[in-house]
Amino acid sequence: MIARNNRSILPPVLQFCGFTPPTKSRSRSGTVTRLFFRFLCIYAFAAATISCLAADRVLFLRIAPTQSTLFIATADGSAERPLTQPGSLNYNPAWSPRGDWIAFTSERAGPANLFRMHPDGSDVERLTDDAAYDDQAAFSPDGRQIAFVSTRAAGFANLWVLDLATRKARALTTGRGGDFRPAWSPDGHWIAFSSDRDSNFPTAKGRWERLQLVDIYLIHPDGSGLKRISQHGNFCGNPKWTTDSKSVVTYCMSAEDTWTNRTKLLTPYVAGAANQLYRIDIATGSITPITSGPGVKLAPSVLASGKVAYLRGEGAMMEIVSPGGQVGPSRTDIAPTPPAWSQDGKHVVYSRVKYQPSSEPVKQWSRNPNFDLYSTTELPSYDPTGTRLAVSNVVPGGITSLMIIDGNKPPRAILARKDLILGPQWSPDSKQIVVGVGGFTSFLDFAAGTQKPADRVNGGAQVAILNADGTGFHLVTSGPNNNAFAAFSPDGKRIVYRTAGPDGEGLRIMNLADRAVTVLTNQYDNFPLWSPRGDLIAFVRNIAGDFEVMTVHPDGTGVTQLTHTHGNEAHLAWSPDGERLLFTSSRMGFKDEALYTGAPQPYGEIFVMNRDGTHVEQLTDDQWEEGGPAWQPHPPPPASAQAARK
Repeated sequence: MIARNNRSILPPVLQFCGFTPPTKSRSRSGTVTRLFFRFLCIYAFAAATISCLAADRVLFLRIAPTQSTLFIATADGSAERPLTQPGSLNYNPAWSPRGDWIAFTSERAGPANLFRMHPDGSDVERLTDDAAYDDQAAFSPDGRQIAFVSTRAAGFANLWVLDLATRKARALTTGRGGDFRPAWSPDGHWIAFSSDRDSNFPTAKGRWERLQLVDIYLIHPDGSGLKRISQHGNFCGNPKWTTDSKSVVTYCMSAEDTWTNRTKLLTPYVAGAANQLYRIDIATGSITPITSGPGVKLAPSVLASGKVAYLRGEGAMMEIVSPGGQVGPSRTDIAPTPPAWSQDGKHVVYSRVKYQPSSEPVKQWSRNPNFDLYSTTELPSYDPTGTRLAVSNVVPGGITSLMIIDGNKPPRAILARKDLILGPQWSPDSKQIVVGVGGFTSFLDFAAGTQKPADRVNGGAQVAILNADGTGFHLVTSGPNNNAFAAFSPDGKRIVYRTAGPDGEGLRIMNLADRAVTVLTNQYDNFPLWSPRGDLIAFVRNIAGDFEVMTVHPDGTGVTQLTHTHGNEAHLAWSPDGERLLFTSSRMGFKDEALYTGAPQPYGEIFVMNRDGTHVEQLTDDQWEEGGPAWQPHPPPPASAQAARK
């Protein structure tokens, strides 16, 4: 007899690949014999294994909460209880005008989509089901429509309107700039929102990250009457209407402070950080402060009483300040994202988050099913066999470890240092790893970065090589420059690395036998990576403030610019066959106000393109920071799969 649940006798790879046997199969003589079914299993196993192995597995760094749970409490923080289950990301709640629904964003089913539930957490219902990023819901005054942010048109964050009865959505704004945080006026005539559409994304304090210059705009619900009501040049965000529909309340700060106050997920707010809430008159444009005192103040909410609640952060602490000025729910795990207040001001819904990044890969959603995406920690690298992974485990202010993950075995540290270990790359024979070690002052020392522009030496660093078991550590570079981000040539006889400092800058090639160094380039170049074919070296170059992907032959000829976008391209990875390149890009811009993501570069998305720069495809689509991709070489298939090919 065949087992009652045929799936239970399938090898795990078939179950993983989605193979499900029929509960009942027919032949001329009736039920298929157990022997024949086993034959089908063996055949399907081989075919499914080959199919699974054909999918490209990509790892990358993702700076995002690892868990975000919605809670509800009374205004003073008492009677707190969860509304969503832990284990996924749920955030950005919005209360309906009648108080019977709470809309929110969830990544429980893959990409960010809109859901709703009753205030007791019951009757969870999905509102959007799109492969794009959908977020930041705002109800219309009659509760029949929701304005929200989506990338479903051209990949940029624009405003859309969802009809709750028909579930049809229409575009409200268009363009390459990002539009965020819509808010419907009580009289229904306007939708206020924040936007960086007039920003050119200048760099932050001489660093490589981009500032977010955001203004407040108004638009009619039919898409007409677009106008800006705030003065351009700094930042004002998350507008909320006063009850008379004559003004909006917003939080504002200098453009530079959008960097200073951006990294809450990683580090506390810097000492003394402060900004204020303001009221903007929509008729005259006059702006009036409505708060004072210390703390980073975000996410204003205007209640039916006309009083204003908001979110305040000092150091590591986040506090929800009630309309009366009393502190409600608070703690270090309160998300720096807008809470949602009931209209009577008696209850508030908010997120508590966890940030516990793991060097072990965690499955993430992919826009292209041919790519299996996994998050890990900083700058991962696969060995040429595709069976071992090297990754840096960086603890701000603590010990940095170089971790090796070998198949299903637990991660193990082969090197630990008080300074940073960055950019591991394997030798062609998988016996050695080259890394950069040193201060890298501005890499995670955000306080240093906010005080002065980053110099190119950046605390200093050197290239080191060690054996894959952790033995034999030795430096191969020296001097006053920052030498880092090295990669082996396919024959293992040379390395290419970047250098910056008083001894010059650009890319260098070192012959490992005699340590002879050849100048490859002499410009602001970074992240070099040798093609598996050996004919090209890909790298990133700063061209007039924009970071572009380039290639060059190892003899220094044939320098070619592959990308031509404003902003940052970075963190390269070759496909195992040398035909394609993975890279990180800011080309799609911000998808939310930067202070709400808690990450330094929340515009980072993973892209793939051909080695000549053609056929560019976006693989991720969210508001989090993603970078440092690694492309896994396909391990040798099992013997059964090899036999199936024959």
